[in-house]
Amino acid sequence: MNKYFLTMAVSLLAGIAKTGAAEPYKLPIQLDYSLIKKAVVSQLFTGEGGAAEVWNDKHKCSFLKLYNPRISGEGGQIKLLNDVQAQFGTSFGGQCITVLAWDGALETFQQPTISADQSVLSLPVTKANAYDRQGQQLTIDKLQDLIKRVAEPKLAEVKVDLNKSRGDMERTLAGFLPKENAGEIKKILETLKFSSADANDGGVNIKLAFDAPLKKVTPKPEAPFTEAEQKQWQANWQEWDGFLSKAINQAASETQSPELRDTLTEILLESRNAFQAGLKAQSPESSDPVRVFFTQTWQKLAPQLRTLAKQLPEVEGLRYLTFIAATDVIYELENIGAPFGLEVSSDGLRRLARMLMAGKQQAGVK
Repeated sequence: MNKYFLTMAVSLLAGIAKTGAAEPYKLPIQLDYSLIKKAVVSQLFTGEGGAAEVWNDKHKCSFLKLYNPRISGEGGQIKLLNDVQAQFGTSFGGQCITVLAWDGALETFQQPTISADQSVLSLPVTKANAYDRQGQQLTIDKLQDLIKRVAEPKLAEVKVDLNKSRGDMERTLAGFLPKENAGEIKKILETLKFSSADANDGGVNIKLAFDAPLKKVTPKPEAPFTEAEQKQWQANWQEWDGFLSKAINQAASETQSPELRDTLTEILLESRNAFQAGLKAQSPESSDPVRVFFTQTWQKLAPQLRTLAKQLPEVEGLRYLTFIAATDVIYELENIGAPFGLEVSSDGLRRLARMLMAGKQQAGVK
């Protein structure tokens, strides 16, 4: 989940411009439960067969494992349901002798909680219930105590720590932004914090607070591409186009959905035409082709990507969800007047394209 917020920061600041004073701003982001589940799995369920090995003795004759996590919302809290496998045993003559073996389910309710310094989002357990396979509540005191001592703290370890992410955010942003803006980036990242977190039926709604520029930036018009720039862009775009085409085919293959491939391919074709038109000079009376493309396309693409993300393995699904959230952030920022010089328009496309091409040329020189 830390990578998710790193991408949020990149989207947040990717168009930053020099400004003076700043004012607090709160950016709402919805974390779907499918994303939270992927974060829980990637942080805890790393054992053999995808299990979370929360406890074992030195001989591994006794252990407590969780597996097959299911997550949802209930009563303003996160509800996590795990299958449980527990065993108490003793080592004798090099062999494990089982004293007690138990299979069942562990239901925990966890409350999204923000630390006092507003830099850490954690999920402490507020209530836990264990049941056997017949749905009867657990009555074995020794096992209940073990769940209380080791399973609940482990489940509460999933967290997002902004303090640990700021350095990665700063280094990542350095590759996207002009060097002269490094100071402004650092200052804004230092103000980034969680202001609220509330669980609902669909996920957890959080608000990221940061100090936005007091005076919104009005970006200057960006000149149309020259013939030389058009050639350079075409070369770069071919690489990106090839990557997207491969990703579309892979996504369709993994989900076995020809409909998804057709939708994504249609959007890719539309983007080629819209971006090419956006790089050229336009009539003042005509609609901005880039803005029209994004406005119309995102309404069609986002539901497809959300469905795709839920069907893919953890890492692949997380990439799609992060991309969705990053794009949502771009639109949210535009609602406060593009305070960082970020704009979904032909001018914005030209500005970003020139920045990316310049960055690639500098990387080539090195």
